Amino acid sequence: MVYRVFLQPGTSRLNGSIFTTQIKRFISSSVPSLVNKTNASKQGVIVGVYESEHGREIELTNLGKIIDQRTAGKLTQNLVIGQKKFKVGQSRLFYNIDKEYPVIAAVCIGNKQIKQNDLECVNEKKEKLRQAVAAGVRSLRDVDVKNVQVDPCNDAKAMAEGASLSKFVFERLKQEDKKQGPVTINVYKNLESPGVKRDWKEGCILGEGQNFARELMETPANLLTPRLFTEKVTERLSPLSSVEVIVREKAWIEEMKMGAFLSVAKGSNELPYLLEMKYFGASSKDHAPLVLVGKGITFDSGGISIKPAVGMSLMKGDMGGAATVTGALETIAKLQLPLNVIAVTPLCENMPSSRANKPGDVVTAMNGKTIEIENTDAEGRLILADALTYSHSFNPRSLINVATLTGAIDVALGAGAAGAYTNSGELWDHLEKAAYSSGDRVWRMPLFQLYNKQVQSDWADLINLGKKPRAGGSCTAAAFLKEFVTSNSWAHLDIAGVMANSDEVSYLGKGMSGRPTRTLVELASRLCRQ
Repeated sequence: MVYRVFLQPGTSRLNGSIFTTQIKRFISSSVPSLVNKTNASKQGVIVGVYESEHGREIELTNLGKIIDQRTAGKLTQNLVIGQKKFKVGQSRLFYNIDKEYPVIAAVCIGNKQIKQNDLECVNEKKEKLRQAVAAGVRSLRDVDVKNVQVDPCNDAKAMAEGASLSKFVFERLKQEDKKQGPVTINVYKNLESPGVKRDWKEGCILGEGQNFARELMETPANLLTPRLFTEKVTERLSPLSSVEVIVREKAWIEEMKMGAFLSVAKGSNELPYLLEMKYFGASSKDHAPLVLVGKGITFDSGGISIKPAVGMSLMKGDMGGAATVTGALETIAKLQLPLNVIAVTPLCENMPSSRANKPGDVVTAMNGKTIEIENTDAEGRLILADALTYSHSFNPRSLINVATLTGAIDVALGAGAAGAYTNSGELWDHLEKAAYSSGDRVWRMPLFQLYNKQVQSDWADLINLGKKPRAGGSCTAAAFLKEFVTSNSWAHLDIAGVMANSDEVSYLGKGMSGRPTRTLVELASRLCRQ
């Protein structure tokens, strides 16, 4: 690379002193990565910039105005230079224009007045803030900034969510020299009003709860067996004084006659467990709880009906339902929401062996219903059948199960939303509004009687696959689960389509998504206000 240094006006020749001075000036203005690298690796700030058309005046947030004034307008000058349209999700780095922060990441946060698009089913202003701050965090990490201050942009909670979620990287299995390392992110220190501090803290808790779910989902199946899952979660939740964790072992599961659950587990050498997590936040432990049930297949080979080899490694995330309800309960406890919540996760592997379920087998569930097994890869509904039956013993005010249940929902909705099936209009209203706020959408799917007929067996009470396997697969799976529900406030979330993220949600990056952890927490928050 060749750089040209031009003589200043009035300079007749370039002596050694002048040459050295001009080189230093050039490097500090044009090659900032070579200057103050130690300082740049320590401090950075993310500043919001409102979206504007080409040629229009730049409009800054309050923090942007403070920094612009402190730098004699340098922030605005740099933003204007060569400006094309600054779009949401874009970040621009500026070096050494502010003494306090060697690196400034200016991020576009959208129009000041956003016209909502009802077809999007999310609060677009909050989503754009999450996308913007995530772009800033990633840009600063790329230049090795370790301490980041964030502009609250009039919504500290959304900014904290985006920042927390964007910094997640699963790298604990890498050697130290290959890790990105930790980054500390805080709200800008001079804008910490009591309201901003409260909202920032809440957003960070929400983000970290989802990150915990992502960590569980990313962990390889040999390092997160059913037993190891219970140990990791127990260790994580035990410090919370309001939370009680109970690990139910195989003998207890047998005593409860959970034949459907046990039939899946018997194909693996790993023992099954049922994990109960209880949070008591209401004024009395006797208050009816919100009960969350999560599918906990820690690895799904498909069993005898084995899956194709391509993509099977992703089935380490088939316990996404268990991970998200665990992350949600932890978050609810940390936020100290005033309601009782119980999370139930049946945990086992689905493996092929001489003891595994075979197509044509008939098993008996906890509620006495017999189930014909048409396909051993439709195992999630079997373990959930017994977990749902058991969960009614808590007399739930609402019952929600979450599961990476069917490829059919991925075909139907992709990563756009989790499929939601519910027998309660009131519960659906809460779910829809919770998803609107969290940005993690759900979409209501039908529970028609038509689908119930598809899961009636000729040889037993039920069959674990619809009679027309390629028709409405997610709907028939929901109809099967409904056979084990007596609560009149029940919802089933099929999250197979949102299990992993590539580029659909920019602030999550690639990998397991941990969706819909924050939607579950927002739902619990709404139920508190009933």
